[in-house]
Amino acid sequence: MKNSTKITECPKCGGKEMGKGKHSGYGTMYPDGKMSLGSDIEYIICTECGFIIEGYVKKPEKFKGTLF
Repeated sequence: MKNSTKITECPKCGGKEMGKGKHSGYGTMYPDGKMSLGSDIEYIICTECGFIIEGYVKKPEKFKGTLF
């Protein structure tokens, strides 16, 4: 997640430790109206309460040209 902002505190519980996770199985984001294999989604998660702070697709270039 190179575009991730520096998170120092969970906005929900105030926890200070974050972790990184991703969907498994069929948890892939697919471009709307475009034939593509899609991209995995990664998350920054508070390890205290489980709140998902940020989520990103790993390959954003696959979504170019899907809006307008």
